[in-house]
Amino acid sequence: MATKRRDSFNEINITPLTDIFLVLLVIMMVIAPLMDEQGLNLTVPDNVVAEKIKDSKILNVVVTAEGLYYVNDMAVDASDLANVIKSNMDQYPDGLMIQADGDSSHGAVVKLMDEARSAGVKNISVTQI
Repeated sequence: MATKRRDSFNEINITPLTDIFLVLLVIMMVIAPLMDEQGLNLTVPDNVVAEKIKDSKILNVVVTAEGLYYVNDMAVDASDLANVIKSNMDQYPDGLMIQADGDSSHGAVVKLMDEARSAGVKNISVTQI
């Protein structure tokens, strides 16, 4: 009985791999020019006329890290906050600026926002000091 000798597989056929890389290269060559055309078309005006900015009247309220409230640099108790804001809103019709300390609690800022809304404030801005 003669045994049949199998030839070992010594070489890797890289033709399919080369075909895939060539297809990817062609796709990239087609897509690359299209990528350069994306962007924003902005037109800048030639003559800019400065407008006179009206003086805004905004009530400033500071919230400290300890949860204390200062309305125009005067300390205000948390229970009296809505009354103080309501009494000052006729002098400051443009809204309320909340200046919160970076370490102040979220609850203190939200309480101030709720009290301002209940006092009839329409515009509220928040910034960190």
